[in-house]
Amino acid sequence: MHVSQEKLKKLLLENNILNEAKFKDLADEADDSKVNLLSLVVSKKLATEKEVAKLYGREIGIPFADLADVQVPKETLKKLPEKIARRYNAVIFGKDEDGRYQLAMSDPEDIQAVQFIKKELGRKFNIFISTKQGIDLILGQYKEEFSEEISRVIAENREISIEEGLGEETTADSVREIVQEAPIARAVNIILEYAVKSRASDVHIEPRETFIQVRYRIDGLLRDTMTLPNQIMSSVVTRIKILANLRIDEHRIPQDGRIKLKMAGKNISLRVSTLPVMDGEKVVMRILDESTKAASLSELGFRGLALEVVKRNLDRPHGMTLVTGPTGSGKSTTLYSLLTLINDIGVNISTVEDPVEYRIPGVNQTQVNPAIGMTFASGLRALLRQDPDIIMVGEIRDKETAEMAVHASLTGHVVLSTLHTNSAPGSLPRLEDMEVEPFLIASTVNSVIGQRLVRRLCPDCKEKIKLDGKLAAKIIAAFNLKKDYAVLESKEKERRKLKSLGLEKKDEAVLSKDLSKKTILEILQENPAILNKISGQDEEIRHRIFEDSDVEEKDLEKTGGKFELNLFKPVGCPKCEQTGYKGRVGIYEVIEVDDEIGGMIIKKASEEELVSEARKSGFISMHQDGLTKAMEGITSIEEIMRATQE
Repeated sequence: MHVSQEKLKKLLLENNILNEAKFKDLADEADDSKVNLLSLVVSKKLATEKEVAKLYGREIGIPFADLADVQVPKETLKKLPEKIARRYNAVIFGKDEDGRYQLAMSDPEDIQAVQFIKKELGRKFNIFISTKQGIDLILGQYKEEFSEEISRVIAENREISIEEGLGEETTADSVREIVQEAPIARAVNIILEYAVKSRASDVHIEPRETFIQVRYRIDGLLRDTMTLPNQIMSSVVTRIKILANLRIDEHRIPQDGRIKLKMAGKNISLRVSTLPVMDGEKVVMRILDESTKAASLSELGFRGLALEVVKRNLDRPHGMTLVTGPTGSGKSTTLYSLLTLINDIGVNISTVEDPVEYRIPGVNQTQVNPAIGMTFASGLRALLRQDPDIIMVGEIRDKETAEMAVHASLTGHVVLSTLHTNSAPGSLPRLEDMEVEPFLIASTVNSVIGQRLVRRLCPDCKEKIKLDGKLAAKIIAAFNLKKDYAVLESKEKERRKLKSLGLEKKDEAVLSKDLSKKTILEILQENPAILNKISGQDEEIRHRIFEDSDVEEKDLEKTGGKFELNLFKPVGCPKCEQTGYKGRVGIYEVIEVDDEIGGMIIKKASEEELVSEARKSGFISMHQDGLTKAMEGITSIEEIMRATQE
């Protein structure tokens, strides 16, 4: 986006983003470092490019177009040739009701560009302003469909296999020259570009007996994307190895590397892993968007008392905060968000990770390397000599690391780490298994976060459903409401019997007309945080289960319309690639090690006993947190059942 310095100054000052002195400092810095002033403002997180574009558009009277999730029909997109679109940073992204094209530009005040495009289109159009990143996303849609483009590239590749024609004189350098040839290099680029465009977190390139299978992990699930001829497998693997600085002549052992590149205006880092399998070498690439800043805890899905507990314990001067869950449950993302929350110029934050996934400005990050003796335990021991205030250990895997982490928290440090357990309460006995004394666990662990990731329902196509009897019974069981249902049912029967005799009895606890007639499930739907405010003891709230109970408990499975809630199911549309889901959100459980829980740990209480005690302080399980998110329409009941296996 092109904005003159004077205009940018006016926008930033008038909207109280910067004052005169701060702007002058930035302008001088931009001149000295010879960088664009707007880029400097964005890189210092003083304002986003989107925010500036909106302000600029308002100033010149041109509306802003957010192109982040826009899919343009091919026939509409190609009304403006790709060459012209790229030259002027302008794209057609739709039509209005009158049939006028909607044209988005990064510089709508470029009169020459507007006049040229007008001649090209030969008709009137409406102009919008957008960010360069948004326009780049639409420009990417000029490409052919993934399968078509890959097929064309393979057809162009005359030398399908680099193994063919290689003689004894062949060197590593000559192999490099062969795989740098356009077709194979282009094929790998297409695979990666399409993965980024599809929001994939991982790319799997797997050799089979007669073909190559390419799969993407999107929103936590692997999707079969396409198959390729197995003749090009060695060429593709070699190309990836060269990009990741791996040994191209070694096929017998696993290798790990990293690739950095820029795609669709994003700085992408790829964590590459190769593994010998029966039919060749399998490649898995983890995609990390380095241009994305760490999400806040609220954006991740924390809320209510769970959010309060996490923040409160991060403010304590020492002690451990642990994050638990299986591989792929988002533990690293949560740790990075916690670190970002407490990152300050006044504290020394050091980490030891395997691997370092995201770079955090101001944080000293160390990579584990067991081959040279750099383990979590040895790295942590070294960090303690680096005058740290806050330490993050990627994972507590063994007795030595656990002992070092406990020692660090006892000596006045804040320690963040992860454990592989199925639940938050289960992590406390797990530390005992690593021979950490119970009294040390009670005195060093501040809080434990258990988590899973579930898919978000696509907001554009989700469809409201009625809660059937089976699901109603599961929700009643999840929130421990069956007992209260029976109490209410008996009182309702008594009331109906008295009414049939012309009598009336008022029960203040349950039947009072002054009480809200909403069910507890409706109350939860309106305010899910209420689960964090009650401990299963508030009878007035818990007895509001059914407004009019004509249902016997044995008939729960026949009560379809009695339990109507705002629950939704996935449908599928072009914006979510017909899956019904788009993105993911966390479901959490947070247990705080207070005096009561600490006392039970010292007594070596079981996981069930710890949960029972924690509920008295408002603890809710991941399953319950997931159900409240389903009631809000964020995810589906099926996703919660899949993630929590209940």
